[in-house]
Amino acid sequence: MEILEKTESVCPECLKKGDLQKIDAEVIEEDGKIWLKKECGDHGTFRAIIFSKPEDYRKWKRYEREGSGVEKVKVEDLSLYDNHKSQSVLTNLTVTNRCNLRCSYCFMNAGASGYVYEPTLDEIEELMDQARNIEPVGSKSIQITGGEPTVRDDLFDIIEMADEKGFVHIQLNTNGIDIAEDEEFAKKLAESAVNTLYLSFDGVTEETNSWIEQNKKAIENMRKFGMGSIVLVPVLSQNNLHEAGDIVRFAQENIDVVRGVNFQPLAFTGRITEVDDDYRKQQRVDYSEMMEALNKQLDGELSRDDWYPVPFVYPVSKLIESVKNEKQVEFTAHPTCGGATYAFVEDGKIIPITRFVDVEGLMDFINRLSKKDGRFKKTRIMSSLMTTLPDFIDSEKVPEDISIKKILSNALVGGDYKSLGKFHKKTLYIGSMWFQDAWNLDINRLSSCVIQYTTPKGMVPFCAYNGLGVGEKIREKNSIPIDEWEQREGKSLKDGLWHGKLS
Repeated sequence: MEILEKTESVCPECLKKGDLQKIDAEVIEEDGKIWLKKECGDHGTFRAIIFSKPEDYRKWKRYEREGSGVEKVKVEDLSLYDNHKSQSVLTNLTVTNRCNLRCSYCFMNAGASGYVYEPTLDEIEELMDQARNIEPVGSKSIQITGGEPTVRDDLFDIIEMADEKGFVHIQLNTNGIDIAEDEEFAKKLAESAVNTLYLSFDGVTEETNSWIEQNKKAIENMRKFGMGSIVLVPVLSQNNLHEAGDIVRFAQENIDVVRGVNFQPLAFTGRITEVDDDYRKQQRVDYSEMMEALNKQLDGELSRDDWYPVPFVYPVSKLIESVKNEKQVEFTAHPTCGGATYAFVEDGKIIPITRFVDVEGLMDFINRLSKKDGRFKKTRIMSSLMTTLPDFIDSEKVPEDISIKKILSNALVGGDYKSLGKFHKKTLYIGSMWFQDAWNLDINRLSSCVIQYTTPKGMVPFCAYNGLGVGEKIREKNSIPIDEWEQREGKSLKDGLWHGKLS
């Protein structure tokens, strides 16, 4: 056994009893794999897989970057670390815990919890303001999530409010059923300020995805009404790992409206007292296993070498900051928070950008370029970028009809969401983010979280909100009992359930 890093974690058995017990932990290499190992004096030793191939872990860790820090990202009664290190790349806003489905892996469930969490529009405005006013850089991106946000009658008022508050990127996290079954709703959504649909999409067959036909219909409706930015979001377990490649192929075939796939390996959150240890170990899918499965299922078109962790692009934000002379959101997520690649599609094949761009050399160059200073700094940076960029491109391997120099230079120099949006429209994003739970939680990683919830208790890191049950406590404290909600609304909570195969 080799100890690679010392950190801290929590005891899952203590947490089951309501005691958030912080304990020492280590990232280790053992049995040819990377693990998080920890020991509780009362409940013994726990070991959770992080990477099944150590070389993937070591590659991703090379790009670790520490953020400059941010205030007000914490929970008052949660003292796991002193200061949060990373800004909010994406703010999550929970607008309801109601849903028209009942999924076993869901982070929240009104039917199971016994209460309804649904902030008013005035409360939502306060939550948005809180996110926009974070120092040193206000949040620019927001995901409207739940529950299922489309069950709210005032959803479009919420979307309009987000736009008016200055969020330049607005995502809607949805299962797509209402979009599939109500064309008027779909049309109105396509015409709204929503930039991206985050569409739950666990597989391409009914065995893995019970509402696959509704997914397809939702995508077709978005195509019909001109919404051209959908990200498929599969929760990945051993039950659907065999379809990971097919999910990417589906995205590839619908690249005119599907801009990416964001795999989310299964995390055990919510009612953790019901989590069986054997089932947890059997269902886990780590990054290496996911990447290798995709490599095999896609006939080598997407290999493990094509993936890089989120902070790999940190130099880009520093370059934009230097050119614009204004603070930018920094991509300083912990390397094990997630990874991705971008790919082009030609002749029915996926061609990752790494196959014809020396991305490591380019990022190293951008990092050096961002440190230029003095007179005419912007002009010198721009000139150097345009002159040197071709050195990192293998022109013989670039897909036909792709002006990669123009695409890259616009994205790097433009530095705004409009420029980045044009880049996304030319590529297929393939990524993954594995959220933490009580078994694999690394407090070093938690303190660098770049996805944060805006809540009545302040800004809360994603994996504390879901993985440690903080969100459940916040929602419960700010909720009303189901029977009270039903009496007030004059309808049953069950009336909103989808009457398809899961009802």
